[in-house]
Amino acid sequence: MIMNKYLKYSLLVIGVLFVGFGVYYFVEKSKNETTHLHETAIYTCPMHPEIIRDEPGSCPICGMALVKKVSEKQAEESYSVEDLLQPADRFVAGNFQTTTAKDTVISSEVDLPGTLTYDSNSSVNIAARVSGRIEKMYVNYAFQRVNKGQKLFDLYSPELLTEQQNFIYLISNDPENGTIIKAVKQKLLLYGMTNSQINSLIATKRTHPLISIYCPVSGIIGGTEKEELSGGDTMQKSETTNIPLLKEGDYITKNQVVFKLVNTNKVWGVFNVIQGFAGQIKVGQTIEITSEFNEKEPIQAKVNFIETQLNPAEKTNRIRVYLNNEKLQLPIGLRLQGHIVMHSIKGIWLEKQALVSLGTKKMVFLKEGNGFKATAVKTGIERNGFVQIIEGLMVTDEVAQNGQYMMDSESFIKTE
Repeated sequence: MIMNKYLKYSLLVIGVLFVGFGVYYFVEKSKNETTHLHETAIYTCPMHPEIIRDEPGSCPICGMALVKKVSEKQAEESYSVEDLLQPADRFVAGNFQTTTAKDTVISSEVDLPGTLTYDSNSSVNIAARVSGRIEKMYVNYAFQRVNKGQKLFDLYSPELLTEQQNFIYLISNDPENGTIIKAVKQKLLLYGMTNSQINSLIATKRTHPLISIYCPVSGIIGGTEKEELSGGDTMQKSETTNIPLLKEGDYITKNQVVFKLVNTNKVWGVFNVIQGFAGQIKVGQTIEITSEFNEKEPIQAKVNFIETQLNPAEKTNRIRVYLNNEKLQLPIGLRLQGHIVMHSIKGIWLEKQALVSLGTKKMVFLKEGNGFKATAVKTGIERNGFVQIIEGLMVTDEVAQNGQYMMDSESFIKTE
């Protein structure tokens, strides 16, 4: 009877233990399955955390690449205390997309907006050779085209009239004095008279109170400064002279500039070069020029001059191309488009978005262990979204693909 009692209690204890182990087993199994489910890779957008995917991809809102979401437990296991205790302005703990520099050759092309303007080197000033009064003006407005030999104005000059009288007196009373007669004739020529006008003096032996002044070259009459700037090129402000047109009855003095003639057969194509490309363009480099007048037949030319001074209004440098406009007949002020193919350059190139500008310095976030270290680099030129790396980085180094994303807006990045 006592044995049966002990046996009964023993079986009861064994049954309780068996049930307890069964419950414990199922609970642990369920917990492990839940933990495993939570450890399944989950990808989310850094800018839009509400976007959650179970595989890599792009954010449907901003297009950024989805990053793997790390649980707090995994983060604690991934980063050491030393990593997390480093100052935030020198070391960024995290797992971000990386890129590497490329040792390659990169060529580039650049389009330059420009304008057709006068060549100031080919302009001619028509100055008065003798003082007098303008009796008749044959040029009436700015930008009027005149040809070589065309009459410009009639001049009354007491000084010139006196020289005519002296010449007539010599040829009438002392025709044998050839030396003096030749000198006076030369003086009349220097005063602006033509050979035909002097021959008329010899034939008629009568003075001409009004002497017609003729144009020595072909060109276009320059206007006032305001009118010349209407062509759309601010460069003309320093390259053209503000000479108002004279009127009939105006007095002029010796050596006074009466007209400024600009030649439209020789012109300049002036192109703006954005910062970063000015140092890559050289004198003599080929440039292809198009406009709305010659889109299908571009002009092949050479860069003739590069301005070293920055244009303060447009924040650009400018280059000049000298063009022979005698056959092209392009109008002044025409908008041009220049296309230059840069020389290929071999070097170490890094994507521009991986760099962060700190004013005079450039830096990248270099991959080190479980994070990224801010590291200064020396850069060169920029081409096609890549920046040339001169010092501070090797092709084997991994850097954060997006340097700006790594920066904390409230901290100041320091480099070593």
